[in-house]
Amino acid sequence: MPRAVNGINKRITFLRSPRGLPVPEDFGADETGIPKLAAGQFLSRTLYLSLDPYYRNVMKNSQIYADRLTPGDVMVGETVAEVIDSQHPDFKVGDVVAVRNGWQEYALSNGQGVRKIDPSIAPVSTALGVLGMPGLTGYAGTVFLAQPLPGQTFVVSACTGPVGSTAGQVARHMGARVVGIAGSKEKCDYAVRELGFEACVDYREGDLVGQLKAACPNGIDAYFDNVGGSTLEAVTLNLAMGSRIVLCGMIEAYSMDTPPPGPWLGPIVGARATMKGLVVYDHMNRLPEMTRVIGRWIHDGSFRWKEDIAKGLEQAPAAFCRLMRGQNFGKALVEVGSTKLGR
Repeated sequence: MPRAVNGINKRITFLRSPRGLPVPEDFGADETGIPKLAAGQFLSRTLYLSLDPYYRNVMKNSQIYADRLTPGDVMVGETVAEVIDSQHPDFKVGDVVAVRNGWQEYALSNGQGVRKIDPSIAPVSTALGVLGMPGLTGYAGTVFLAQPLPGQTFVVSACTGPVGSTAGQVARHMGARVVGIAGSKEKCDYAVRELGFEACVDYREGDLVGQLKAACPNGIDAYFDNVGGSTLEAVTLNLAMGSRIVLCGMIEAYSMDTPPPGPWLGPIVGARATMKGLVVYDHMNRLPEMTRVIGRWIHDGSFRWKEDIAKGLEQAPAAFCRLMRGQNFGKALVEVGSTKLGR
């Protein structure tokens, strides 16, 4: 028989669609009872909440995503959670799982789309970062779309985040010369010192076109784009012949009510470049492969990652706003429940 679980469930809710960059006042908060278990379900306690830029598009009910929000709904989001009660045959108390609990302390699941986490591979929080969807995005986009060859120049924007740092390190393991683009000297120093990149340019210093030409004197063979906008435009002005561009994220446009004007694509034609759109859901079958490969690199010390962790569910709105302003350093997470798992 399942044990009774009683108490309060704290939640962060969607209040209104932001105008421009989100602010904490776009979110609400409430408390409910912990939901009651039914046959075929398990109850889990959230340990870590993932903060991801695409939530901004969900908050304006973008047609790109299946998620829909109305005022008062719990904010959507992927989490790492611990199973605390179960009537599901495949999940037992104590299991650690990646599950879409959203921005709340407790939630029920029928097990669909849930994956178990092995704490022996890496800290469980990485299941939301370099060993989760962001890591898979960087891995698949680099290996199967950008396809950098040994000695080629591979450039990646937002290069210290979980997608960018994974893409760059995968390209480095494939033998490419990796150049990052980031938004501070601290991030650029980290990319070179810890991630093993050949160079990193700080777009906030200005003249990004000139900086990229200096860092990539033979042109850019492959570009992994996480931001779009003016950064993408600067890259197109220094493409090598036969270059590839992977369009992954456009964070620069997520907080705009109307899309920004696109770059002039004439240089794409001149360079005979190829542009490919990356949607991680097309590569879900590669998740076990990615976990094995990057897990091995983590164990041998040749792969690094960084996390930016806020403490307490109530900090989620402010932490998300910092993320959307580019003020985070590493994978943005909220530690919701205390745990020693994988630490």
